Amino acid sequence: MIILKDILYKISLLATSGDMEVSISEIVFDSRKVTEGSLFVATRGTHVDGHDFIDMAIEKGAQAVVCEELPQVLKSDITYIQVADAAKALGILGANFYGNPSAKLKLVAVTGTNGKTTIATLLYQLFGAMGYTSGLLSTVQNEIAGKVIPATHTTPDAIQLNALLAQMVKAGCTHCFMEASSHAIVQQRIAGLQFAGAIFSNISHDHLDYHKTFDEYIKAKKMLFDQLPSAAFALTNVDDKRGMVMLQNTKAAKYTYGLKGLADFKGKILSNTLQGLELDINNRQVWFKLIGDFNAYNLLAVLGTAVLLEESEEEVLMQLSSLAGAKGRFEQIQTANKITAIIDYAHTPDALENVLKTIQGVRAGNEKVITVVGCGGNRDTTKRPVMAEIAAKLSDQVILTSDNPRDEDPAMIIQEMQQGIPISQMRKALSIVDRREAIKTACVMAAPGDIILIAGKGHEDYQEIKGVKHHFDDKEVASEFLKMIHS
Repeated sequence: MIILKDILYKISLLATSGDMEVSISEIVFDSRKVTEGSLFVATRGTHVDGHDFIDMAIEKGAQAVVCEELPQVLKSDITYIQVADAAKALGILGANFYGNPSAKLKLVAVTGTNGKTTIATLLYQLFGAMGYTSGLLSTVQNEIAGKVIPATHTTPDAIQLNALLAQMVKAGCTHCFMEASSHAIVQQRIAGLQFAGAIFSNISHDHLDYHKTFDEYIKAKKMLFDQLPSAAFALTNVDDKRGMVMLQNTKAAKYTYGLKGLADFKGKILSNTLQGLELDINNRQVWFKLIGDFNAYNLLAVLGTAVLLEESEEEVLMQLSSLAGAKGRFEQIQTANKITAIIDYAHTPDALENVLKTIQGVRAGNEKVITVVGCGGNRDTTKRPVMAEIAAKLSDQVILTSDNPRDEDPAMIIQEMQQGIPISQMRKALSIVDRREAIKTACVMAAPGDIILIAGKGHEDYQEIKGVKHHFDDKEVASEFLKMIHS
């Protein structure tokens, strides 16, 4: 139990009513999870306003309430705290409740449209290889000192986030590498955290269903850098059109990485094959297991971050060259007759184009590129025709299929995708709603040497249909059919 007044540090209070010495057992922002002694924080969500559930929270045992608008009738035995921004207060309360764990380790955030998971995962693997005990908060999974904790969101909610960081501190972690999604930044889920540094990977059209405009999406990413303290570092991709925008108002020390422009951490691609990348970094020729231009950028971001965290560049490059990256990111399956299937999380136009251009760059000659791709339901609809157009332009055969349709009709999503395919390329496009059948068809069509790209789901092991998650793993399904058809 913690005394309420002890966790109000750094919170701007507009008004208070009741006993500030009351004991608090936990902090809750979902009224359904309130238990005896809870502090209920009434946040305003996209669909639900927590202020509508204050009475319910009190009935279930909440001792205190934090809100932006005080109820008209205040109960004498309940403590009320009025703040301007309940979501921001929730983050700070969470940090205070768990003893500000982010200040007890080096916390580094990665933001951007693509590359977040790979950069965060490589950093976690790298620091583990160099002998550190670290934590990871990513889309694929959360890890604390080697122990895996399943992830439900790219960035957990503010309370869960601080609870995980507190577990990391208890486990002896010295570093934590986390993805910071644009949703999490805007929703103040990272409020109250103390960052040692932040990395910007790139930005392209995504999540416009939430942010509404591309400018708002850019601002969301930039907020992370605007909030960094002067003791932190800000590392950005100088080759991205918006890379330097991220550094405009930050108090942090500013650094860049890139392949083209002048940068603090600069690399040059010497070779790029299905077996890996060879880069020239500061006159050192280093081979890496990862593939493609986009991974060259990811590797430079990791190198820059490690050096800014005071690690030896030579040691970092040596360890990085042996690492394989994140699950479901350009993950390969190869058959005896040299068919290659690539499983990748590419679910944005930019990511899909990067992966397909990488495949085009490493193909030997006459082999076909067969792409299986879909788009998620209840998400940004503007990218659907764009992704189909990219797939058709950069593939020999395209199979449009279902991704996570959620509450939408997958056939209608595919129809929207088809609108992006030029008439001249319609002959190379098939539509198969059932994703399993789509992958099977790609495996049947493939001849020795061909490359199959299965894009969109990557590490996910489920398909979400009408609110229900069904087990579905692209790698598992592709392996099954390749073995059956080409063994």
